[in-house]
Amino acid sequence: MTYELSDDVFIDATPEAVYAVISDVTRTGEWSEQCRRVEWENDARGVGARFTGHNETPEREWTTTSQVAVADPAVEFAWDVVPAEVRWSYRMEREGHGTRLTHSTTFTEQSERTFAERFGDDAQAQAEKRRLAAREGIGATLARIKDIVEAGSAR
Repeated sequence: MTYELSDDVFIDATPEAVYAVISDVTRTGEWSEQCRRVEWENDARGVGARFTGHNETPEREWTTTSQVAVADPAVEFAWDVVPAEVRWSYRMEREGHGTRLTHSTTFTEQSERTFAERFGDDAQAQAEKRRLAAREGIGATLARIKDIVEAGSAR
């Protein structure tokens, strides 16, 4: 079951201001439905840099390691959760006086293989749970980012 999910929101701010917020992964806990805290593995930033996310739902807690795949200021910030190869991204497009921010996730064939190795016979059900959580979470995440950026809390 491969899939791509996305949603978008208009933010009354420049793409540069939006990028400054969303590319600071240490702030992810401010807007994510599941990710409570993130820290960089070292001082590296940009493509290839790695970070650890600490996630929580009512059913469980887990950590993930991710690697920045795209770091194009004011255009796109994307990362891959490794080794599952699930890609998450934010794309910014200037729209009038503001920015159209699109948040998406892609669950690939490699993601399916990783889930099969990790969850065995329960892999399909686990993948479906993640898909449903992502579908619900993307819109909520975008709404929080919009509020944060428009309130001027970009550091």
